[in-house]
Amino acid sequence: MGLSPTKAPQIDGAIGRMVDRMIRRSVRRTFRGVYWQPPQLPVGEPAIFVPNHHGWHDGYVMYLALSQLGLRGFHDWIEEFDRFPLFGKIGGMPFPSDDPVRRAATIRRTIRLMKGDRRSLMLFAEGILHRPPELLPFGKSLDLLVKKVPDAVVIPVGIRYEHSMHERPEAFLRFGEPMEEGPEMSRRTRLAVAKQLDRIAVDLSVAPDRFQLLHAGTKDVNERMQLSKMPGFSRLRVKMGEYKSEEPRSQ
Repeated sequence: MGLSPTKAPQIDGAIGRMVDRMIRRSVRRTFRGVYWQPPQLPVGEPAIFVPNHHGWHDGYVMYLALSQLGLRGFHDWIEEFDRFPLFGKIGGMPFPSDDPVRRAATIRRTIRLMKGDRRSLMLFAEGILHRPPELLPFGKSLDLLVKKVPDAVVIPVGIRYEHSMHERPEAFLRFGEPMEEGPEMSRRTRLAVAKQLDRIAVDLSVAPDRFQLLHAGTKDVNERMQLSKMPGFSRLRVKMGEYKSEEPRSQ
Protein backbone atom coordinates (compact mmCIF):
# COMPACT_ATOMS: atom_id res chain seq x y z
CA MET A 1 0.00 0.00 0.00
CA GLY A 2 1.31 3.46 -0.82
CA LEU A 3 4.83 4.28 -1.89
CA SER A 4 7.86 2.22 -1.05
CA PRO A 5 9.38 3.89 2.05
CA THR A 6 12.78 4.21 0.37
CA LYS A 7 11.16 6.01 -2.60
CA ALA A 8 8.99 8.44 -0.64
CA PRO A 9 9.47 11.92 -2.15
CA GLN A 10 10.81 13.54 1.04
CA ILE A 11 13.65 11.00 1.40
CA ASP A 12 16.85 12.59 0.11
CA GLY A 13 19.48 10.23 -1.27
CA ALA A 14 21.57 7.60 0.47
CA ILE A 15 21.67 9.47 3.78
CA GLY A 16 17.89 9.74 3.79
CA ARG A 17 17.58 6.00 3.19
CA MET A 18 20.03 5.37 6.04
CA VAL A 19 17.93 7.49 8.44
CA ASP A 20 14.79 5.69 7.25
CA ARG A 21 16.39 2.33 8.09
CA MET A 22 17.55 3.64 11.47
CA ILE A 23 13.98 4.60 12.39
CA ARG A 24 12.64 1.21 11.36
CA ARG A 25 15.32 -0.67 13.32
CA SER A 26 14.65 1.43 16.41
CA VAL A 27 10.92 0.73 16.28
CA ARG A 28 11.51 -2.97 15.63
CA ARG A 29 13.76 -3.27 18.69
CA THR A 30 11.56 -1.18 20.99
CA PHE A 31 8.03 -2.44 20.27
CA ARG A 32 6.29 -5.73 19.84
CA GLY A 33 4.41 -4.06 17.02
CA VAL A 34 2.88 -0.84 15.75
CA TYR A 35 -0.78 -1.10 14.77
CA TRP A 36 -3.20 1.24 13.03
CA GLN A 37 -6.53 1.69 11.37
CA PRO A 38 -5.55 2.92 7.87
CA PRO A 39 -7.35 6.13 6.90
CA GLN A 40 -9.13 7.01 3.67
CA LEU A 41 -7.72 10.35 2.53
CA PRO A 42 -8.71 12.77 -0.24
CA VAL A 43 -6.52 12.03 -3.25
CA GLY A 44 -3.96 14.66 -4.21
CA GLU A 45 -4.67 17.14 -1.43
CA PRO A 46 -1.99 18.25 1.04
CA ALA A 47 -2.84 17.19 4.57
CA ILE A 48 -1.94 18.39 8.05
CA PHE A 49 -1.78 15.39 10.38
CA VAL A 50 -2.25 16.47 13.99
CA PRO A 51 -1.42 13.81 16.63
CA ASN A 52 -1.11 14.00 20.41
CA HIS A 53 2.45 14.10 21.78
CA HIS A 54 2.55 11.65 24.69
CA GLY A 55 5.50 9.47 23.71
CA TRP A 56 9.16 9.75 22.73
CA HIS A 57 8.51 7.59 19.66
CA ASP A 58 5.57 9.66 18.35
CA GLY A 59 7.59 11.06 15.47
CA TYR A 60 8.86 7.61 14.52
CA VAL A 61 5.50 5.85 14.47
CA MET A 62 3.90 8.75 12.60
CA TYR A 63 6.73 8.63 10.07
CA LEU A 64 6.04 4.93 9.47
CA ALA A 65 2.32 5.58 9.04
CA LEU A 66 2.66 8.53 6.68
CA SER A 67 5.24 6.62 4.62
CA GLN A 68 2.51 4.09 3.79
CA LEU A 69 -0.14 6.55 2.64
CA GLY A 70 1.13 7.36 -0.85
CA LEU A 71 1.52 11.07 -0.05
CA ARG A 72 3.47 13.46 -2.27
CA GLY A 73 6.00 13.74 0.51
CA PHE A 74 5.60 15.09 4.04
CA HIS A 75 7.51 17.15 6.56
CA ASP A 76 7.90 17.47 10.31
CA TRP A 77 8.83 20.45 12.48
CA ILE A 78 11.52 19.41 14.97
CA GLU A 79 12.43 21.56 17.98
CA GLU A 80 15.76 19.76 18.57
CA PHE A 81 16.63 19.55 14.90
CA ASP A 82 20.21 20.77 15.42
CA ARG A 83 21.02 17.74 17.57
CA PHE A 84 20.41 15.43 14.61
CA PRO A 85 20.29 17.46 11.39
CA LEU A 86 20.25 14.26 9.30
CA PHE A 87 16.49 14.18 9.94
CA GLY A 88 16.42 16.91 7.30
CA LYS A 89 17.11 14.16 4.76
CA ILE A 90 13.71 12.58 5.45
CA GLY A 91 11.61 15.74 5.67
CA GLY A 92 12.52 17.20 9.06
CA MET A 93 12.62 20.98 9.44
CA PRO A 94 14.14 23.12 12.22
CA PHE A 95 11.66 24.64 14.67
CA PRO A 96 13.75 25.79 17.68
CA SER A 97 11.79 27.23 20.57
CA ASP A 98 14.41 29.96 21.14
CA ASP A 99 14.71 31.21 17.55
CA PRO A 100 11.58 32.87 16.13
CA VAL A 101 13.42 33.82 12.92
CA ARG A 102 14.15 30.18 12.04
CA ARG A 103 10.63 29.14 13.02
CA ALA A 104 9.17 31.77 10.72
CA ALA A 105 11.44 30.61 7.88
CA THR A 106 10.29 27.02 8.39
CA ILE A 107 6.64 28.06 8.34
CA ARG A 108 7.14 30.00 5.09
CA ARG A 109 8.95 27.06 3.49
CA THR A 110 6.24 24.67 4.62
CA ILE A 111 3.54 26.83 3.06
CA ARG A 112 5.46 26.96 -0.23
CA LEU A 113 5.88 23.18 -0.29
CA MET A 114 2.24 22.55 0.56
CA LYS A 115 1.05 24.92 -2.17
CA GLY A 116 3.60 24.14 -4.86
CA ASP A 117 4.49 20.47 -4.35
CA ARG A 118 1.32 19.39 -2.49
CA ARG A 119 3.45 18.19 0.41
CA SER A 120 1.83 17.27 3.73
CA LEU A 121 2.85 18.06 7.30
CA MET A 122 3.07 16.14 10.57
CA LEU A 123 2.24 18.78 13.18
CA PHE A 124 2.54 18.22 16.94
CA ALA A 125 0.27 21.13 17.77
CA GLU A 126 0.71 20.77 21.55
CA GLY A 127 4.25 21.99 21.05
CA ILE A 128 6.04 19.81 23.61
CA LEU A 129 6.31 16.18 24.63
CA HIS A 130 4.46 15.52 27.88
CA ARG A 131 2.96 12.69 29.91
CA PRO A 132 -0.53 11.37 29.14
CA PRO A 133 -3.48 11.47 29.37
CA GLU A 134 -4.22 15.22 29.09
CA LEU A 135 -3.92 17.21 25.88
CA LEU A 136 -2.24 20.59 26.12
CA PRO A 137 -3.75 23.61 24.34
CA PHE A 138 -2.82 23.76 20.67
CA GLY A 139 -0.65 26.62 19.43
CA LYS A 140 -1.42 29.13 16.68
CA SER A 141 0.41 27.34 13.88
CA LEU A 142 -2.50 25.15 12.81
CA ASP A 143 -4.87 28.10 12.35
CA LEU A 144 -2.17 29.98 10.42
CA LEU A 145 -1.52 27.07 8.06
CA VAL A 146 -5.21 26.53 7.38
CA LYS A 147 -5.54 30.21 6.53
CA LYS A 148 -2.52 30.21 4.20
CA VAL A 149 -3.27 26.82 2.58
CA PRO A 150 -7.08 26.70 2.57
CA ASP A 151 -7.31 23.51 0.50
CA ALA A 152 -5.25 21.50 3.01
CA VAL A 153 -7.20 18.83 4.90
CA VAL A 154 -6.67 18.54 8.66
CA ILE A 155 -6.54 14.98 10.01
CA PRO A 156 -6.68 14.39 13.80
CA VAL A 157 -4.61 11.41 14.97
CA GLY A 158 -4.55 9.52 18.25
CA ILE A 159 -1.43 7.65 19.40
CA ARG A 160 -1.67 5.32 22.38
CA TYR A 161 1.00 3.08 23.94
CA GLU A 162 0.13 -0.10 25.82
CA HIS A 163 2.58 -2.11 27.92
CA SER A 164 0.70 -4.89 29.64
CA MET A 165 0.07 -8.02 27.61
CA HIS A 166 3.56 -8.42 26.16
CA GLU A 167 7.24 -8.09 26.98
CA ARG A 168 7.56 -4.92 24.91
CA PRO A 169 5.04 -2.08 24.51
CA GLU A 170 2.66 -1.83 21.58
CA ALA A 171 1.72 1.36 19.74
CA PHE A 172 -1.75 2.02 18.31
CA LEU A 173 -2.71 4.79 15.87
CA ARG A 174 -6.15 5.93 14.82
CA PHE A 175 -6.86 8.57 12.19
CA GLY A 176 -10.05 10.61 12.39
CA GLU A 177 -12.16 11.97 9.56
CA PRO A 178 -10.94 15.19 7.89
CA MET A 179 -11.97 18.24 9.87
CA GLU A 180 -14.73 20.43 8.50
CA GLU A 181 -13.76 23.90 7.37
CA GLY A 182 -14.59 26.78 9.67
CA PRO A 183 -13.36 28.89 12.57
CA GLU A 184 -11.59 27.65 15.69
CA MET A 185 -9.80 24.89 13.84
CA SER A 186 -7.22 24.40 16.60
CA ARG A 187 -9.82 24.04 19.33
CA ARG A 188 -12.00 21.67 17.30
CA THR A 189 -9.04 19.56 16.19
CA ARG A 190 -7.88 19.20 19.80
CA LEU A 191 -11.29 17.78 20.69
CA ALA A 192 -11.10 15.44 17.70
CA VAL A 193 -7.67 14.15 18.77
CA ALA A 194 -9.06 13.44 22.24
CA LYS A 195 -11.91 11.54 20.58
CA GLN A 196 -9.44 9.35 18.66
CA LEU A 197 -7.65 8.48 21.91
CA ASP A 198 -10.97 7.48 23.47
CA ARG A 199 -11.86 5.40 20.42
CA ILE A 200 -8.53 3.54 20.58
CA ALA A 201 -9.25 2.58 24.19
CA VAL A 202 -12.74 1.35 23.29
CA ASP A 203 -11.55 -0.59 20.25
CA LEU A 204 -8.79 -2.31 22.21
CA SER A 205 -11.38 -3.37 24.76
CA VAL A 206 -14.18 -4.61 22.47
CA ALA A 207 -12.79 -4.97 18.94
CA PRO A 208 -8.97 -5.20 18.84
CA ASP A 209 -9.15 -6.88 15.42
CA ARG A 210 -9.94 -3.45 13.94
CA PHE A 211 -6.24 -2.68 14.15
CA GLN A 212 -3.88 -3.87 11.43
CA LEU A 213 -0.15 -4.38 11.73
CA LEU A 214 1.73 -1.35 10.46
CA HIS A 215 5.25 -2.33 11.47
CA ALA A 216 6.42 -5.56 13.07
CA GLY A 217 8.56 -5.37 16.18
CA THR A 218 10.20 -7.96 18.41
CA LYS A 219 8.06 -10.78 19.73
CA ASP A 220 8.03 -11.88 23.36
CA VAL A 221 10.82 -14.14 24.54
CA ASN A 222 8.38 -17.04 24.91
CA GLU A 223 7.25 -16.49 21.32
CA ARG A 224 10.81 -16.38 20.00
CA MET A 225 12.22 -19.30 22.00
CA GLN A 226 10.44 -22.43 20.83
CA LEU A 227 12.68 -25.11 22.27
CA SER A 228 10.95 -27.91 20.36
CA LYS A 229 12.15 -26.43 17.06
CA MET A 230 15.78 -26.08 18.09
CA PRO A 231 18.34 -28.48 16.51
CA GLY A 232 19.11 -31.40 18.77
CA PHE A 233 16.01 -30.99 20.92
CA SER A 234 14.91 -34.60 20.35
CA ARG A 235 18.23 -35.89 21.72
CA LEU A 236 17.98 -33.53 24.68
CA ARG A 237 14.48 -34.80 25.41
CA VAL A 238 15.73 -38.38 25.39
CA LYS A 239 18.50 -37.51 27.81
CA MET A 240 16.06 -35.73 30.06
CA GLY A 241 13.86 -38.82 30.01
CA GLU A 242 16.81 -41.07 30.89
CA TYR A 243 17.71 -38.78 33.76
CA LYS A 244 14.21 -38.90 35.12
CA SER A 245 14.14 -42.71 34.86
CA GLU A 246 17.16 -42.91 37.14
CA GLU A 247 15.52 -40.90 39.90
CA PRO A 248 14.61 -43.04 42.94
CA ARG A 249 10.96 -43.78 43.26
CA SER A 250 9.14 -42.60 46.32
CA GLN A 251 8.29 -45.34 48.83
